Amino acid sequence: MDQPIKSTCLQAEAFSSGRVSVAKVIGFVLVCLLPFVVAWGSTRLLLNLIVENETFSQIPLIPLVSAFLIFENRKSVFLDVSSSWMTAVVLLVPGAALLTASHMNLWRLTQTNPQSLFVFAIVCIWLGAFALFFGESAFRAALFPLLFLLFMVPIPEPFLSKAIYLLQAGSAVFVEAFFAAAGIPYHRQQFIFELPGVAIRIAEECSGIRSTLALLITTVLASYIFLKTPWRRLVLCLAVIPVALFKNGLRIATLSILSVYVNPAFLYGNLHHRGGIVFFVIALIPMALLLKFLQKSEAPSFAAPAVAGILPSPSRAIPRNNP
Repeated sequence: MDQPIKSTCLQAEAFSSGRVSVAKVIGFVLVCLLPFVVAWGSTRLLLNLIVENETFSQIPLIPLVSAFLIFENRKSVFLDVSSSWMTAVVLLVPGAALLTASHMNLWRLTQTNPQSLFVFAIVCIWLGAFALFFGESAFRAALFPLLFLLFMVPIPEPFLSKAIYLLQAGSAVFVEAFFAAAGIPYHRQQFIFELPGVAIRIAEECSGIRSTLALLITTVLASYIFLKTPWRRLVLCLAVIPVALFKNGLRIATLSILSVYVNPAFLYGNLHHRGGIVFFVIALIPMALLLKFLQKSEAPSFAAPAVAGILPSPSRAIPRNNP
């Protein structure tokens, strides 16, 4: 009679410390790998897209970040491990259907859209597998890391083209403002700026779509880690748009001014091709300041319960000697 009790106690301790059975982990990993094997043709196209198009180079990193977040919070995520068939079916069935549609290209999708559908199907299958092997409680506790996987999905057309156009237009506004502030003579025609001795065009490649995606992903992750209230998280994430446009406009204006007054080679040199990290760091500065401000604004409301918890209750107050 003692053996079942000890076994139950050991399982409870394993769950409370964030440990799950090896069989569940292996089963989950196998289901996650299955779509790549079943749709090997789509997998190869996805790998080619990641290698050839820098806009989607973040795809392999996203699942690593999600796995790290789940591992770091494993004690709370796997506190109550079970199986949630309902949630699993709701996600696995559409995921399998979309996987089939993307692999066979039933809708005759073009450009990067087949890969977008393929990755979205994978995310659905991964979420369903997580619910199947670890249960509803674990699924809810790991909801952010699981939804973070959506950043793996390549932006489909025509949304990608429209996003690039909006970034071009917004960057052009900031470029014009920088030229005016610096007193640089220019003539603008949509995305083309004619400067003394040189003309520049804000092309699709100069829209800053890659760095904007990187800034958005970084900001979403920081808002989850450092902020508690949803509306503050939303404010921080929305700030990505003006900061990204400011950063890209500053980059284009800086390269243009240097090409006019220093050396035209700046338009083709290392600062143009490899200097994006410099301006990305510059963009992080206002985001970090806003994050610090939002942290301070929510600190009192979230610190109060902790402080109240250590204060003596009236019934346990230390008696005082009356005069």
